[in-house]
Amino acid sequence: MSAPLVVSIPHSLGREEAARRLKTGLTRATTNVPMLKVDEERWDGDRMIFRVRAMGQAASGHVDVAEDHVTVEVVLPWLLQRFAEVAQAAIKSRGNLLLAKKS
Repeated sequence: MSAPLVVSIPHSLGREEAARRLKTGLTRATTNVPMLKVDEERWDGDRMIFRVRAMGQAASGHVDVAEDHVTVEVVLPWLLQRFAEVAQAAIKSRGNLLLAKKS
């Protein structure tokens, strides 16, 4: 098994607002990335556990919501490991958009 891909995304929303935004974020992400399908998404307190599928490969992980940052940890199957840098950049970009404080 490969090492997990970990992305930390800072925010200034507070834990509750960040979690509220994330609860709709994964579903919206799949509409923007047609090859991404959500197999599982469940919340346990401030942690979302998920399993997604892309290009016929399943990846699983979790999102931990803290007061000032969100940590995304995902284990990619070996076939998707070559896209780890692209995935990391996409997660960070999407997360920043979702968690940007709007005035």
